Parts: sequence; structure tokens; C-alpha cells
Amino acid sequence: MLSIGVDRGSQPSRSTQNANEAMREVLNAKSLMRFPIIALSVLLCVTSLASIARADEAPPAVKTSDWNGYEKLDFEVAGRAALLVKPKVAAPGNPWIWRTEFFGHEPQGDIALLGLGWHVAYFKVSDMYGAPLAIALMDQFHDFVAKTYGLNPRAVLEGFSRGGLYAVNFAATHPDKTAALYLDAPVLDIRSWPGGKGAGKGDAHCWQQALEVYGLTDDAEALKNFKGNPLDRLEPIAAAKIPILAICGDADKVVPYPENSAILEERYKKLGGTISVILKPGGDHHPHSLKDPQPIVDFLVKNAYAK
Repeated sequence: MLSIGVDRGSQPSRSTQNANEAMREVLNAKSLMRFPIIALSVLLCVTSLASIARADEAPPAVKTSDWNGYEKLDFEVAGRAALLVKPKVAAPGNPWIWRTEFFGHEPQGDIALLGLGWHVAYFKVSDMYGAPLAIALMDQFHDFVAKTYGLNPRAVLEGFSRGGLYAVNFAATHPDKTAALYLDAPVLDIRSWPGGKGAGKGDAHCWQQALEVYGLTDDAEALKNFKGNPLDRLEPIAAAKIPILAICGDADKVVPYPENSAILEERYKKLGGTISVILKPGGDHHPHSLKDPQPIVDFLVKNAYAK
């Protein structure tokens, strides 16, 4: 259930309960029905009480601020921090790019797209590593911002590092809500990172979090049979003809390219998908993005909303 601001749960507030009880008393009071003018007066009073109750339950105002010269809206969805940055003038079709992790880091691509009339969004589901619960929360956010702000029903998901887990798993679950994927040094297999089961050293704390949120144990056989990684979920994305841009360093020591994006490119091409990989020779995990974001912008503008 979608909630904005403070989560009041599924139970009505005391003011709403009081208004409802008063309404029932009016409708059931046969004695009042003998005096229609009095009944109408009472009914109007109860209606006013109900209106006050609804006003009391209204979500808190959205906080506005400046972000690189653009208006940023901060609010909550399902009790979690969310934001939307608005362009000066929205482009036709209201396109938008959704940063799944690390909002504001190496933002040159996002800023360039804002200049072209795109919206930029972020929703905080950190430490959930693209697990099904995270994807369900992301779906609530998607539906809320698309409806409330009139955004395109399909978003471009932008996955930096571990954000790749969220971006690809959302696209695999909701290909009809995905226009394209921009992946930057993305994690595409939790065994690679944070598990550290390959060439990378991983992260022990994050690995325990990932195991818990996916309901896994650190057992070699169980992990071998695990099929919830983005690399295992490419078929529905390719079937929906969702284009992918990946930017990676071929010497990434944190999220090794051969264990993640190299496999992505091979598998996605075999499935008939459109994928462009920009490989940075000698590049490590950082810096992300490109100093000149024009290739990113060109790919997304050309491919994201082409169909």
C-alpha cells in the first residue's frame, strides 16, 4: 500500500472514525427522519467533520530546494526518502532517468539530460541489493511519481555500481515500465560483489546483508543454484527490446568487468538485445561516468524512447 509521509497504516484516524460513527448515527436515527430540516442540518455538520478529518490526514508538504540550478522536490513514498529534479521545460513525452543508488555522484549525465527537458529521480532503498522487496518498493515509487508528476510510464534506470542490481532486476520484473538501462561499473552478480567469490575482494558486511535480504546462506551449492542475479534475468528485458548502455573499466578491482558487464554483453547479444559497451582501458571502479557525458546523452536520447 502506497503511503506518502507518515505511515498511518490501514486503520482510519480517530477523527475519521468519529466522523464515520456520526454519519451512521444520522443515517440510522429514525427520529431525525421525521424532522427533515434538522436531519439535513446534522448531515451537513457531519460532512464538514469528515472534510476536516481528510485535511488532518493530508500528506506533509513537499520540500523544495535547488540542485545545480534546477528545482528539487523531496518527499516520501512508503516511508522512504524520495526526490525528483524538474527541468526548466519538460521535453515531449516527459522522459525521466532514475538513479537507483548514489544520487548526485558524478552527475554530469543527469545534468545534461535535465538541460534537454528530462526529469531526474531517486528513491532510497539502500542495503537491499536489488532483492524482491526492494523491487516491490521501487514499483510503488514508480507508480507514484509517474501519476503525480505526469512522467512517462517508462523510465530510464541508471545503475551505478551496486545500483546495477536494482536497475536490472526492476527492468526484468517490470519491462513495461522500463525505457532503457544505463549501467556504470554495475554489480550484476552478488557472488562477485559483495560476495567476493571471484577476483574481487568483496565486502563481508554487505555480503551478510545481501544474504539476509535474499534469504540465502553462504553455502557454495545454494549460491551456485541461485538464479536471482541480474545476469540470470535478461530474457524479459531482451524480449521487451530494452536498450542497454554499459560504461566500465576493464581493470575494475571492486566489481570485476569479466564477472559482470562482459557476461552481460555476451548474453544480451545472444538474446538479440541492443547493448553498447564503453570500455575504459586500464580503468578501475572509479571514477564513474565520463568526463564528457555526451555519449551517454546521445545513446539515451536516440534509443530510450524510440519504440
